[in-house]
Amino acid sequence: MKKIYRDAAKLNRELERYQQKKIVFTNGVFDVLHAGHIELLEFAKSKGDILIVGINDDASVKRLKGEKRPVFSLEERMELLEAMQYVDFIIPFSEDTPLRLILHLLRIDVLVKGGDYLPQNVVGRKEVEESGGELCLFTFQSRMSTSDIIEKITG
Repeated sequence: MKKIYRDAAKLNRELERYQQKKIVFTNGVFDVLHAGHIELLEFAKSKGDILIVGINDDASVKRLKGEKRPVFSLEERMELLEAMQYVDFIIPFSEDTPLRLILHLLRIDVLVKGGDYLPQNVVGRKEVEESGGELCLFTFQSRMSTSDIIEKITG
């Protein structure tokens, strides 16, 4: 099964094969993978059968995180995610939020975000819930963040 898709229409054609499966979506930068990322992906996968991970492209990471980010290129970040057992499909997006991508995906049964978000602030929540899906917030066990790791290294 091919994991990386660069086009929502092609991913939707693949998802048609999984009509009886529960589809989960989460997104993020996933730069400098750490225990918190692993916990989130494991949690997300536990909420359904198929996990789609939306990943910010390099330009959107720079806009969101600053000129020194990402540490790893989109290609490298996707390669790391592709190797993870929890991840079924990866799709990059160029906007600052995944809303356009969420609107273009065939179906999302569960939208997963970190518990540091308030439900009303989760991008795509309303659209997913209106189409019969649900939002699940994940409470991180690890207090690690990519920014903390970078700060520790560069000191």
